[in-house]
Amino acid sequence: MSRFLNKVIMEMYDNKNTAQKSFDENYLSEELLQAQWAEFIELKKVIAEIYLKKGSPITILDIGIGNARIVKHLSAIPEMWNMVKFYDGTDNAETCVNLSRNTANELNIEDKATVYFLDAVKLNQLQKQYDLIITTWFTAGNFYPENFPFQNYNLLSEKIDLSKNEKFDTIFTFAYKMLNANGEILIGACYIDNENTRKKQELSYQKMGMTVITDAKDSFTATKERFWSQRFTREKIYQYFRFVKRKKISFT
Repeated sequence: MSRFLNKVIMEMYDNKNTAQKSFDENYLSEELLQAQWAEFIELKKVIAEIYLKKGSPITILDIGIGNARIVKHLSAIPEMWNMVKFYDGTDNAETCVNLSRNTANELNIEDKATVYFLDAVKLNQLQKQYDLIITTWFTAGNFYPENFPFQNYNLLSEKIDLSKNEKFDTIFTFAYKMLNANGEILIGACYIDNENTRKKQELSYQKMGMTVITDAKDSFTATKERFWSQRFTREKIYQYFRFVKRKKISFT
């Protein structure tokens, strides 16, 4: 397993207590559990489509691999796993990196699955090309701006402007350049920006014992424990991927 050096900073999933709860099905609502499977079904369709177009096993990069849920499910289906040449995963939280590496070891898939301790803003350090780059399970909404004031955001009078998110822009600009010809980027589950979703986000974090520091004026939900998840509209996706022609962007 390879390792890249990162600056030492407590990331979202480096809090072992909240990280464990975020991967524990007992803390996920029924609709979130169903969303995981709906996302996985769509992902399998995309993998099969790219595999058939290419005519040979494909290369995959998973940005924010978490607890290796996706690669675990893929490797459990021989006909799907045979469509994969190799599967790379990155995460900026050592807790997740360790979880994922242990999973790969337990499943005996280390010949095809590699996990890198790497902040996504440094994706270009991989110096590799992929047929499919994915970021699943609301991860795209986790890319919060640098120096976000988690400790006192709720006390500030000025709300953050997310018309532009430099971290998001950096990550996916790199990702787009790392695609092979006819390659694709797949963003998994995304929270839709509305009041109903906001309330569900807050309840979910509170159930895990976290303190919410945002309100209805924000298009994201954040906690003092450094969890941060943005909500999106179609226009926001178009805006963030302004370097991609709109006709190349599709929604499911």
